[in-house]
Amino acid sequence: MFKQLKARFGSSLSVGIIAIIGIWLIGMVILPQLIMVDYSFRPNLLPSEIGTDKDTYSLNNYETLFGNSIHLSIFAKTIWSSVLVTILTLVVSYPLAFYLAKVATPGQAALCILLLIIPFWINEILRTFSWYIILAYKGPLNALLLALGLIDRPVRFLSGDGGVMVGMVYAYILFMIFPIYNAIESLDSNQVKAARNLGAGWIRTHYRVIIPHAKPGIATGCIMTFMLAAGSYAVPALLGSPGSRWFTQIIYNWFFEGGDWNQGAAYAFLLLLICIGFIALVMRVFKVGLGDIAR
Repeated sequence: MFKQLKARFGSSLSVGIIAIIGIWLIGMVILPQLIMVDYSFRPNLLPSEIGTDKDTYSLNNYETLFGNSIHLSIFAKTIWSSVLVTILTLVVSYPLAFYLAKVATPGQAALCILLLIIPFWINEILRTFSWYIILAYKGPLNALLLALGLIDRPVRFLSGDGGVMVGMVYAYILFMIFPIYNAIESLDSNQVKAARNLGAGWIRTHYRVIIPHAKPGIATGCIMTFMLAAGSYAVPALLGSPGSRWFTQIIYNWFFEGGDWNQGAAYAFLLLLICIGFIALVMRVFKVGLGDIAR
């Protein structure tokens, strides 16, 4: 990395860039995580009790989760739902990314990308509220379905996890589309034409030529989408029902309503471990390394 930067910017500027990146990583990523881990192994004490005999390291905060069946089920549901969100986002994004990279003309691709980006100029909470209005019991979606005669009475889209899934796919679709688009765009179109000329159908062409080439982009998109979905708070809080709580809402309650930062840190650290495990699993499944994902 340093050699590439040095060849492009020179020694002095390269050292400065690496130093800034290092300071940012240490100050904004590594140290906060280390503090969170430290908090997670210590009890929630009064300020006067910190540093006394009561201030000892233990696994009590982690045992709380595994001893609470409700929190444990919400944790498992959050992970499984985040996987489903990732799969749904991939299914929606892959055809669109392929169209933008290999089918659309430059003008059509630019227009589609612009239409995808413009809604994201609006704050995430406002975009989520728009889906709340669309999916409401007396919202426009129910009105349209009733007018078309497809349903005989309004459907409660926001009574379960369905609304949360829709909101998350919409919220994180760009994080899936663009990595896949960048990967497919670098594919030589002659390879696709050769596969078609040799008699391969579109499904076989995608399976044997396009998808293997786009694996780094697919892996990157899956990792980003899963981590954003698992760590989301606004979307499940606005589109979820009382019976479809997300694990991040439990963490929020520990920090800001229960005032137990140590317990919240333990829950947050477990969620982080699961996300790291998912990254490792995706890299193993797609057989890609960190260098492939970072391209």
